[in-house]
Amino acid sequence: MTEPDGTTATATATASRPEAAWPLENILFSAALVARRLPWADLPARTLGLEALTREGLTRRLTTHLRGGREGRPVRLRTPFGTFVVPLTRAGAEGLLAGADGAGALGPASGLAADGRRYTLSPHAAPAGAWDVPARDELDGLTARVSEQLVQVLAARREDGTLDPARWHDGMLRLSRHVVLGAGAAEDTLLSELVSSAGATGGRRHEASRAAAVRRRLEPYLADPEPGSLADRLTARGQADPESHLAVAHALALVSTATSASALHALALLGAGAGAGAAGAGSEEDPDAVAAALDRYPPLSAVVYPVRAPFEADGAALRAGEEVLYLPALWGARAGGARTDASRSLCANPAGCALARFAALVCGAVVRGITAEARPVLLAPRFTADRLPDVLDPRTVAVALTAAPGPGAAQAGHGASSAGPAGAAPLSGYGVLGHAGADRLEGHAESLAACAADTGWNGSEAGERFRMVLLSHADRCARAAADVRSAARRLSG
Repeated sequence: MTEPDGTTATATATASRPEAAWPLENILFSAALVARRLPWADLPARTLGLEALTREGLTRRLTTHLRGGREGRPVRLRTPFGTFVVPLTRAGAEGLLAGADGAGALGPASGLAADGRRYTLSPHAAPAGAWDVPARDELDGLTARVSEQLVQVLAARREDGTLDPARWHDGMLRLSRHVVLGAGAAEDTLLSELVSSAGATGGRRHEASRAAAVRRRLEPYLADPEPGSLADRLTARGQADPESHLAVAHALALVSTATSASALHALALLGAGAGAGAAGAGSEEDPDAVAAALDRYPPLSAVVYPVRAPFEADGAALRAGEEVLYLPALWGARAGGARTDASRSLCANPAGCALARFAALVCGAVVRGITAEARPVLLAPRFTADRLPDVLDPRTVAVALTAAPGPGAAQAGHGASSAGPAGAAPLSGYGVLGHAGADRLEGHAESLAACAADTGWNGSEAGERFRMVLLSHADRCARAAADVRSAARRLSG
């Protein structure tokens, strides 16, 4: 409605309420959200070559449809997890959130898990002053700190060169504490547990108690920060204040996530031949694999921003009580191979985060330090550079590290640099895969033997005959596993 002075007419001409989706669109979008928790759902479609029926293909088609009828403007969608205003383009999402943040209209963001659970995020905290990217000498010091901790991580590899998931996770948390707080905090596992507990559900009282516990645990390290640590930069030499406590806690949370999850994603991409650094171990381009991992597999894969006050931004007018869903999977890869700001993948602050960019630097130093000594080989899940999965749970990633080929390997006879699997060194690479194959064969043998032991085969001649067939197959799998493992030991040296 137009007011006598014409002001309302001007506002409605430039901003409008997001259009509500149709019932069928709500159903399809809800199905796309629910499918995020079904990592096996794509297997039949990919096996048959029906890319359009994969989660990524369906999401891309649904997004194209939603954009087409609304000129790319945000749409209001009802889902089993709530009703959200969903931006349909990357630029639209960034513009909408930046405008809302500038107007002070957003409440604390929360993550949206694949099962619809809301979880709290590490509260954004900005370092004092104009702090951003460290200087060159500080980057050299960061590389030294990372290298010191990587020695233990590399030494904890299994016999076949694979990274033990539990030891990798523990090692990366230790590395993160060392980088952020110094050597004195490297073994303080309780601190990491307190920081990670911020992702647990609970009311405001629980959040306040967790924040107080983190502050108490940080106090000794910030009272006398170790020179060269990030805490030393974020505090005025022991003059820690509440803001510096928040910044250090936020930095530790982001660095821990980047090193334990995103670095493993980057190694998986390199092991599959993807990422600019796949051309050679220790390449200066290896950090590009980190950028690719953060862009394609952001730790913050779905974020909900509650609207606390009415605002208008990027042609949309939102009311208090609505929620904006930031879902990067809707937008696909950036055109021209451009990378997203790392801070948006790690921190939910719409205006960006300097500490998240620092976390990406640490992640790059980890990947560069590992690939300088070894070449990653992807064991699971199996994918290639031209068929990357749209979802990659770090808990499912199995990577082995083999000896990197020498400088002249590419010119050696018979194409030595490419003879091994996934670009690995020829013999040690096959040794790693051999051990993995032996594990699978042993698993098959155990499954067949367990099936044969079922009492359902009793009571008939046919059942007994099938049982003997199963036991015979189990025996062959067990003997094959032993032979493959023996060969793998010789190939691994």
